[in-house]
Amino acid sequence: MTSSPREGEEKEGPVIRDKRRIDPKTGKLREPAEAPAPEAPAAGDTGGSDAEVSSLKTQLDERLADLQRLKAEYDNYRKRVERDRVAVREQALGQVLSELLPVLDDIGRARDHEELTGGFKSVAESLEAVTGKLGLEKFGEKSEPFDPVVHEALMHSYSADVTETSVVDVLQPGYRIGERVLRPARVAVAEPDPNAGADDESGDEGE
Repeated sequence: MTSSPREGEEKEGPVIRDKRRIDPKTGKLREPAEAPAPEAPAAGDTGGSDAEVSSLKTQLDERLADLQRLKAEYDNYRKRVERDRVAVREQALGQVLSELLPVLDDIGRARDHEELTGGFKSVAESLEAVTGKLGLEKFGEKSEPFDPVVHEALMHSYSADVTETSVVDVLQPGYRIGERVLRPARVAVAEPDPNAGADDESGDEGE
């Protein structure tokens, strides 16, 4: 005996979907079926997003640190190149001006003996002006404190007229460019007389 379907139960059959774009009954174009909207993420499901943001922030901080390090290295390189360039220029300029120091010495001696006259005076003053513009500076004066860095003592004596070791005569002036000494000033120096106080005391006792 064949079993018949239970009452109320519909028979299963093939499902036919009409995919025609034109409705055969009305002859009009059918509207396309709307695509289902994407499901919204469940509340509180942000673990993966936070981790991705944190990873991107870490990478950004690393790239920023690399950029800052490269900039610092470039700035140091640029400063070093500029410093080397200035040093090379001063060295080359110093070599040229050192060759002119004997000429400047002759000009100075001629001026001291009042022999700097006529066309020679004009040429001498022009040469001194040019070397001055190039940064050449003359130094060495009487009565200034003795400094072994810039002075070369050729003569030494004691004097009651000084309270510290001082220059009492300039035998040959010195020259420098900036902080670089091309030639120290050759001078005669005097130190305070150690017997000056004793002589004064003995004189007072005699009175």
